[in-house]
Amino acid sequence: MWPGTWRKLLAALNPVSGAALRAVKRLHCPAGKRDTIFALSSGHGKCGVAVVRTSGPASGAALRSLTGQQELPRPRAVALRRIHDPSSAETLDRGLVIWFPGPHSFTGEDCSELHVHGGPAVVGGVLQALGRLPGLRPADPGEFTKRAFQNGKLGLTEVEGLGDLIHAETEAQRRQALRQMEGELGQLYQRWSEELTKALAHVEAFIDFSEDDNLEEGVLAQVDAAVRTLEEEVSGHLQDGRRGERLRGGVHVVIAGPTNAGKSSLLNLLCQRPAAIVSPIAGTTRDVVESALNIGGYPVVLSDTAGLRETQDVVEREGVSRARERLQQADVVLAVLAAVDVDPEPRCFADALRAVLPPGPPAQRAPCILVLNKADLLEEGRGGALLGACGEGALPPTCLLSCKTGEGVDSLLSLLGTQLEQMCGDPLAGSPSLTQARHRLHLTSCLCSLGRYHGYKSLDLVLAAEELRLARRHLGKITGRVSAEEILDIVFRDFCVGK
Repeated sequence: MWPGTWRKLLAALNPVSGAALRAVKRLHCPAGKRDTIFALSSGHGKCGVAVVRTSGPASGAALRSLTGQQELPRPRAVALRRIHDPSSAETLDRGLVIWFPGPHSFTGEDCSELHVHGGPAVVGGVLQALGRLPGLRPADPGEFTKRAFQNGKLGLTEVEGLGDLIHAETEAQRRQALRQMEGELGQLYQRWSEELTKALAHVEAFIDFSEDDNLEEGVLAQVDAAVRTLEEEVSGHLQDGRRGERLRGGVHVVIAGPTNAGKSSLLNLLCQRPAAIVSPIAGTTRDVVESALNIGGYPVVLSDTAGLRETQDVVEREGVSRARERLQQADVVLAVLAAVDVDPEPRCFADALRAVLPPGPPAQRAPCILVLNKADLLEEGRGGALLGACGEGALPPTCLLSCKTGEGVDSLLSLLGTQLEQMCGDPLAGSPSLTQARHRLHLTSCLCSLGRYHGYKSLDLVLAAEELRLARRHLGKITGRVSAEEILDIVFRDFCVGK
């Protein structure tokens, strides 16, 4: 039975690699031959309640052994039980147990959960008791989720969404991850894959049967139209300004400006802690100092950099070089100037910004917010004159700020929040955004194959069909429909044990 099934699967994956063969074998391994795994699924450390989870064919026997009762609880219903160590009959705790018979479980296998008190001694005793039972072993990192994928309970993009949800630190990250975990992104890629499958079938049918007059007219024209529509959709999906990736990994905001403008003071003000050393001595900051923040629900990686100036100091020169490099990678730049050092003329502001921002056309630069610091040292009326001068020229959004008194920080946060919202958007609105670099890589390769299809179409339909097959394979690598062991390892290695 199994060899025949494998042959059919291998034919569908043709050409197949050794890694894909191993993936197919693993996906279709009879459940009875699998180990039963267990792990602490809640966080480590002292807590009110800890959750210990098992998955595999021996889950039912393990639950019977630990509760001392031959009858399993009603499926998916909570039951209060005494939990014993089977080797000594000692009571370990009194807690809640839940029985999830497969396939109606997270992994698709027989599963159980033990909700016990979260003290280290209780949790350790339960884990040791499970480890002494035959057929059970501790789970590898991400193995529960991996089994859910292998048993068809989750697609690969849903798995990634689950991982992002576990690590989400802001509201926007949570919304995006939950949307992906619920399958919207996977459904989009699956629809494209189905359209490619249909187009490929029509091309191959034309190659095999065009001389038999059994095909309706215009088959290739329909394929061309479908491929062009798909090209437009994939291209539009890729041209999203990296919204999903920025939201997942954090928007890189770089604080830059001349020495002694108050850049490190601004970092400390926004972080609400002394993250960087502050000194009246020019050139104190030599290296890039980073801090992760939540601003308006959006994740931000805030970087303080060395003051930009010409210097003979070898160490400071390296710091300036790193600051310039970080500016090239920035998503948003906070250009900090000392308000007392700038004349209220648009030309002066433009010259100061030119010395800070990377060279090149403004359209190719990262968005910038001009921060005029040390407002507490300004004479009365000068702050209004500075803001008025900024309004006259083609200058970025500007705010007056005093890091010493905190005056103006709300205005800065409002400007920054608006910029973050424009860059990341609403993760619940419109089409789902791609969130991983590997998605972008495979979609770009898919788009290239679709483009080559048009070039080969008039020369050799067999080569054109192969490009459609390659395009479909790249989509399959995103969703996990075309398995490769190295892809699975990358996705699952970042999961923690018990997830």
